[in-house]
Amino acid sequence: MGYVGNHLATLVTGVFAAVLTGLWAFWDLSPILDFVFLMAVPITWFMAFTCWISQKSTDYMHNHAPSHVEKKSLSNTQTIETTTTGSQVSLSEIKQIQNELSLELNNVKETVKLKDSEIERLNQEISNLETLVQIESLKTELANLKMLASERKTKSK
Repeated sequence: MGYVGNHLATLVTGVFAAVLTGLWAFWDLSPILDFVFLMAVPITWFMAFTCWISQKSTDYMHNHAPSHVEKKSLSNTQTIETTTTGSQVSLSEIKQIQNELSLELNNVKETVKLKDSEIERLNQEISNLETLVQIESLKTELANLKMLASERKTKSK
């Protein structure tokens, strides 16, 4: 982390902004340099502020993130202590929970397989119904054509 607490970019940018401010405030400059400093000083102070805010945000996110799990070995039983809550969970409890979750996962997988087979069956029924609808429309069209043909025969006689 260092002496400045990861604020090196903020420190460098702040020192640069302070030097520019000092040069601008205490030296009599030409109008063109005065305009350059008029633009550069607020920009560098804004950069220093942005660096400071971003580092504060990063520090906040890393200090409040869930911490890692530390493993501790005791005499005959192994336990795991979480640093966020300070509670201890034995290895046998973890194994029991893991087994329960595995059973639940297997049940969910079986349910998904059943649902997949049901979806496949329904898709097959839909395609069969579409085929039946096409057959019926062809029968209707054929009947209409037969009726038109018989009407033509009667008109031609």
